[in-house]
Amino acid sequence: MSQKSYDGTPNLYLVPTPIGNLEDITFRAINVLKKVQVVFSEDTRVTNKLLNNFDIKKKLISTHKYNEEKSAENMLEYLKQGYDIALVSDRGTPLISDPGSKCVNIVLNKGYNVVSIPGATAFIPAITMSGLNADRFLFYGFLDSKEQKRKKELQNLVNIPYTIIFYEAPHRIIKTLENIKLIFGNRKIGVAREISKLYEEIYRGTIEIISREIISPKGEYVIIIEGNEKNNFFENISIIEHVNLYIKEGKSKNESFKLVAKDRKISKSEIYNKYVNNN
Repeated sequence: MSQKSYDGTPNLYLVPTPIGNLEDITFRAINVLKKVQVVFSEDTRVTNKLLNNFDIKKKLISTHKYNEEKSAENMLEYLKQGYDIALVSDRGTPLISDPGSKCVNIVLNKGYNVVSIPGATAFIPAITMSGLNADRFLFYGFLDSKEQKRKKELQNLVNIPYTIIFYEAPHRIIKTLENIKLIFGNRKIGVAREISKLYEEIYRGTIEIISREIISPKGEYVIIIEGNEKNNFFENISIIEHVNLYIKEGKSKNESFKLVAKDRKISKSEIYNKYVNNN
């Protein structure tokens, strides 16, 4: 089912808010916040400060991970009346390691539009400042807070050949880096904190070096890790499975043949022949 975002159907707008500097907000985000009937926010105190800064007066309704279903019911009441509404998190883009997924799914299932406004998010500036490969990457978000589960998650990611991005809290950053080094080895990483704020800081180097440099962790962290290019993930899968992985990502067969040939450093014709003869 397709969505025509501006066909007159009431919209739930997902509005990114500044991750540090108030100038991170876009003109469009401000205009949307001005025009909607009500703003659903992760923390109404934080959102109220933001709105006051731009002289915006709106009704705020608290929406966090513990009350999403109730919030969705409230959203539907406004949408039924023909009102546009907005959802914001404390910082950054809603749903990205923040609440909102349940609300979005419930609203969509009732036939209303969900429109996401482009804007601030922490992991994009972090990866582009890291010095690591930004062509392909996996954004993972937060690892589990419990160490054994965290290690298991890392084991599942150890062979990913692309740059991997994690979020982490200051009280876990050192232990998480230790876990990553144990399982991934002493890879090159970038670590960013307080992005867009006065005390923004970027660490670049190996895990071992950066772990020594972070003395008194403060602020939210973004960890960027180089992919596992030495122990290629496809060593344990067949050429057929390798091609199908790219096809599942939305690539055409021809493009998938080229990518697999590049990964395995063999000719495209060899990939084509093995794929066709085994299917």
